[in-house]
Amino acid sequence: MKIRSLSQFYKIMLGSQQIRQKIATDLCINKKPINKNFIDKLEQILTILLRTYKNKQIYPEGKIMPLNMDYEINELQKDIFFLKRGENDFKKYLGKLHKTFDTEVNNGVNKMKNIAFKNFITDRDGTINNYCSRYVTSVQPAYNAVFLTGFVKKYCIEKPIILTSAPLDNTGIVDISVNPEAVFIYAGSKGREYIDKCGNRNSFPIEKEKQKKLDEFNKNLLRLLKNPEYSEFSFVGSGLQLKFGQTTIARQDINNSVQNEKSVLFLNLIKQLVKKIDPEEIFFRIEDTGKDIEVILTIEQNNKQEEIKDFDKGDAVKFLNNELNLNLSEGPNLICGDTTSDIPMIKASMQYTNETYTLFVTDDEELKKKVTSICPNSFFVSQPDILVSILNDLALLCK
Repeated sequence: MKIRSLSQFYKIMLGSQQIRQKIATDLCINKKPINKNFIDKLEQILTILLRTYKNKQIYPEGKIMPLNMDYEINELQKDIFFLKRGENDFKKYLGKLHKTFDTEVNNGVNKMKNIAFKNFITDRDGTINNYCSRYVTSVQPAYNAVFLTGFVKKYCIEKPIILTSAPLDNTGIVDISVNPEAVFIYAGSKGREYIDKCGNRNSFPIEKEKQKKLDEFNKNLLRLLKNPEYSEFSFVGSGLQLKFGQTTIARQDINNSVQNEKSVLFLNLIKQLVKKIDPEEIFFRIEDTGKDIEVILTIEQNNKQEEIKDFDKGDAVKFLNNELNLNLSEGPNLICGDTTSDIPMIKASMQYTNETYTLFVTDDEELKKKVTSICPNSFFVSQPDILVSILNDLALLCK
């Protein structure tokens, strides 16, 4: 069997999500041995992906583009190794994949092993989860869920939060996460919406006029994407994500599948569309990551003299602290991220307490300086696998 359509690919990967969540639940919650049938099913999925690998993918509009499956294949291989060989051999396996693995993990554990964390707020992609060529198939691996769940359980962190720019559901973070149920709080759309461990949902209020403007933008964007000339942007990288209070549309992916000239042209078209709907720049702010275009609704500042700003992850941290009674002022708080968009989370936590610690995934020296200038208690690693391994080892040391 080979994958011949995107929908087939999505269905297979979402099927792996269900299997992996059962595995993580059995290992972390039910304390049951691994069901061999689950491993067999993951191996079957891996075989299908390997057969399809390096083929061309025909999109619904008849276009042919490279289909990169590195993430999906690599994470399945890791899961199968982890489940067959156990944790100790798995750490050696990760050590072969990442040359500085042992050194970074040991340094991170030594730095944080005596800190009794009370709160844990983390970004997802690029932080606790490796990057994928497309969001829809970036299903969390089982080993990752076991490491993260073990950390929050051992530290008795009551309200751990995964805070992401992606939407909550309808191909959002809830759909691709495999952590056992009732362990994490998921905050999507940069934290404008969340679902707690009991399944209760709530969201940051949006003014009717602003929602109307966002609806108008989305309607025009959908019309633009129906044009065969621009339809591919719905399928590369993050694709199209209609979030609560913001819209994301990819203009590139991590493999640079789109020609640079066309990517820049599309960015300019989006800017023109926003300008047409919001000529005075009251309702929207545009954030271009180079891969994604984020069109974000603004929020009013408490101080009327301050400029109107877009909703960021710092606003989300404050919102969630009030909504969920996190008591961030008590600390210690552990904040994890990997890009400048995660810095507002650190700033917000520092406003509550100096007992804020940051574990950041980056090799960017300028970004390291920015983070350290805000939070002196900062530690940096090079890979998400290293970050979650540090958390796992901290859990093993926790009595």
